[in-house]
Amino acid sequence: MPHLAPPLLLLGGAAANMFSPKPYYGLPLLACTSMVAGMSYSFRSSALFALAAGAVTAGAAWYTGREGAALVSDVIAVLVVSLVGLWVKWLVDQQGRNLAVALTVAEAAQRAVLPAPPTGIGPLTVADRYVAAQVGAAIGGDLYALQETPFGIRALIGDVRGKGLPAVSAVSVAVGAFREAAEHTPTLHDLAGRLDRALDREGERRRGTEDDIEGFVTALLVQIPPSGETVTVLNRGHPPPYLLHDGIVTCLEPTHPELPLSTGLESPNGAPVEETFPFAPDDSLVLVTDGVTEARNAEGEFFDVQRGLGRIGPCRADELADALVKAVTEWTGGQRQDDLAVLVLTRGE
Repeated sequence: MPHLAPPLLLLGGAAANMFSPKPYYGLPLLACTSMVAGMSYSFRSSALFALAAGAVTAGAAWYTGREGAALVSDVIAVLVVSLVGLWVKWLVDQQGRNLAVALTVAEAAQRAVLPAPPTGIGPLTVADRYVAAQVGAAIGGDLYALQETPFGIRALIGDVRGKGLPAVSAVSVAVGAFREAAEHTPTLHDLAGRLDRALDREGERRRGTEDDIEGFVTALLVQIPPSGETVTVLNRGHPPPYLLHDGIVTCLEPTHPELPLSTGLESPNGAPVEETFPFAPDDSLVLVTDGVTEARNAEGEFFDVQRGLGRIGPCRADELADALVKAVTEWTGGQRQDDLAVLVLTRGE
């Protein structure tokens, strides 16, 4: 419909000039034709509408018998306003191009902090989805990483306290520490300790500066051997993962809940416990952040992840990730309440 507005303004302006009591009543409609065209058409097309508005003005003035000076003044008035409209169109287009470049650079920089994991690694098919709470941002305070190591396939999903761009600094530290330490630490407990110390050091280094990173980080560490037969999980205060096996969804709640990373507090249960579960062919492990588990509907009710995954049923990793994000979006009515991240690991045959 917006594309029809400029032609209709031309017709309306011509009719008003020719048939209204005064022969210049249609000038406002003709004058704004190019400005309205700039909302839907290219600059060149808008310029053609400006010329058409001038021609229609001249034709209508001649048809109604306007004197030469009046005819010229009508045409000049319409063309001046049209030129202003074209100037505004040029400015908007220029700003749009600059914004597109800035967004492309910003997204590339953000994705350098949080690279997309591979779609397949070892016996696993992988899918990831990320919806930042801050509109226009590619990432926020949620994080995940996945890589093959001498100890098996290791994955991390976490959530920095806070959301949006201010939390990206902590995300970069956690992901960078994971990628380096995952190659050298023999246990998930040791790996969590390396992440803990890295976050603490960076927090001390930046304390009191403009780049002061956010506080604690919840984290879930996963290890899968090359055979893919088991899943070992270490939970540091993060929402538990969900295991899909033969259409049954199991929430892998930790036996001993632990504190998040970088709290500065001792664990109440001693050394965090790693728990191992069977992982059969076609099973899927779904890792989520609290943007999923704490999503609320209009009545303030939390999204039931276990029930939501049960309704999706068995499917490919990418389909499962898409369906879960869609279910959460429908539950919240499309509102971005918090950063949301989903990482799906599906074992092949």
